[in-house]
Amino acid sequence: MKLQLNQLAAACVLSIALLSPAVHAASTVPAASVSTMPNVYRIPLAKGVSMDDAVESMKLRANELNLKLVAELPLSKQVEAMVGGTQRRMEIYQFCDALTAKDLVDMNVDFAIYLPCRIALIEDNTGKAWLVMMDMDVPAWSKASHMSPELTAKIMKVRNGLIEIVNAGANGDL
Repeated sequence: MKLQLNQLAAACVLSIALLSPAVHAASTVPAASVSTMPNVYRIPLAKGVSMDDAVESMKLRANELNLKLVAELPLSKQVEAMVGGTQRRMEIYQFCDALTAKDLVDMNVDFAIYLPCRIALIEDNTGKAWLVMMDMDVPAWSKASHMSPELTAKIMKVRNGLIEIVNAGANGDL
């Protein structure tokens, strides 16, 4: 019972932590935009960078960082098939460090809801392309769940790698 209460308390603290602003890794131009949603890292594609170049750049950077692309979800294609008309581009790319994911889930199965890490390529109403992801507040997660320093470091490495992937995509760093 006491263990369950401790886990519940940790989950509550984690939930509150996810609503607090996170500090972003240094990024190159263009700068990340402020989102209306908490813990969101959102960045527009730089002028002259096509959405296809952004995707290719993200895949290349993920490969360099040893973050595996585990899924691509072309949601706009699904919507097109359902409504019979062209849609703005909306795709989800899922990346994962399988060993870190295993360590997280071994510590607390509830962390599975964050797996794998997702980056969305979204074309807004004006035709502008954005890369959007959840920005993990690793220090808050670590504190709330009593993570070991080693696991905290692994998760921070994944989080910083995701920021690097998004920035590479936004800048078309092939």
